[in-house]
Amino acid sequence: MKHTIFALASAQGRAGVSVIRISGSQAFEVVTALLGRLPKPRFASYGELTWQGDLIDKALVLVFKGPHSFTGEDCAELHVHGSRAVLDRLYHIFNEMGLRHAEFGEFSRRAFENNKLDLTQAEAIADLVDAESEAQRRQALTQLDGGLKVQYQTWHSDLLKILAHIEALIDFPDEDIPQALADQVIGDIIRLKSELSQAITESKKGRQIREGFRIAILGQPNAGKSSLFNALLQTDTAIVTPIAGTTRDVIEAPIHIGAYSALIYDTAGLRDTDDVVESEGIRRARVRGEQADLRIWVVDSSQSLSSDWPPVQAGDYLILNKVDQSSEQVRDGIKQELSDLGLKIFETDLTTEQGVSNIRSALQSHLEQALSLSTFPAATRARHFERLRDIDLSLERALGIGFKVPELLAEDIRQAMSGFDALYGRTDVEQVLDHIFSSFCIGK
Repeated sequence: MKHTIFALASAQGRAGVSVIRISGSQAFEVVTALLGRLPKPRFASYGELTWQGDLIDKALVLVFKGPHSFTGEDCAELHVHGSRAVLDRLYHIFNEMGLRHAEFGEFSRRAFENNKLDLTQAEAIADLVDAESEAQRRQALTQLDGGLKVQYQTWHSDLLKILAHIEALIDFPDEDIPQALADQVIGDIIRLKSELSQAITESKKGRQIREGFRIAILGQPNAGKSSLFNALLQTDTAIVTPIAGTTRDVIEAPIHIGAYSALIYDTAGLRDTDDVVESEGIRRARVRGEQADLRIWVVDSSQSLSSDWPPVQAGDYLILNKVDQSSEQVRDGIKQELSDLGLKIFETDLTTEQGVSNIRSALQSHLEQALSLSTFPAATRARHFERLRDIDLSLERALGIGFKVPELLAEDIRQAMSGFDALYGRTDVEQVLDHIFSSFCIGK
């Protein structure tokens, strides 16, 4: 915090314009030295950047006086032409003036440490920078606007009121506890625990929105898995041949489905084999299937189901491929055999992409339903989930104790409140903060 830091806030590489961000006590000194004057705060100013009589570039300059800035410190932005030569020259000058290149997430960390935002909002900045889908954008913006903060603060305030009642009762041990007040306290804990349980359930959806919904394509060799993979992506990403065992490893690709981002996986054909490499690919395919949020099984409908057909689960998709080579009788037989498993069944000819549009529509409806949230935004990170689960356990212990030992009841409520403090970032240790901000880009 003692050093003035700088970094490129726009994308790396050659560009029409690059934005350099500077934050710290020397920020205005740097601008004055380069521009020859200090622009009016929060107004863009155009001029020549010079150093020791040498013209470096013509730039647009903005300054923000602390605490009315992103970091809470004096800040400046230099909008220069995005050539490597201009950036290198300015970086060299900054180093001469005693500035330090920012570390990952250091601007956002300074904003957090100067109380310009809490930890959930800081995380939302990173999510917004990485957002690729409409749902990710909306979730990150809502969280940045304080959506999670408001919800967590509401629960924290509720716990504070509960604790105040318990402490008042502890302070007067000789008095009988009014039954109505005791019932109210227990009822408030039950209500809060119910709301928290809903948030924990929906945190999985929040993480799926943020990280991508995982879809695994599985099946036996030559069923058409890679053809379906390519058809959904509308690219020739996976190699397709009539040779069994062509796909030997998991191929991953991002895909947009409606407003959501998903990760789709093409996998090795499932069969018994003595080939060491193919066996490893099959092992990875099974693991990916276990980890997936949705599994799509592709079947060669020109053949009857084999006796070693892998176990399918309710909610899986079943693609009866090669309908041009199969009979309706065989397909009906397959459907009848699997009718009790709750599968969604489609018929396709992937060589002509017949039936693919139906699968796309079904996937969009599936994600819209699977990722719909009753509270928005939902907790998006494993850190949130773990803290909420710890808080929930504290409330569960509190309900188990009740007013039998009010001192222990109060302590469990305090533990729950500490969990929310950690979510904001008030009580997290330095090591945890280092881990969180290390995932940010340099310019943030």
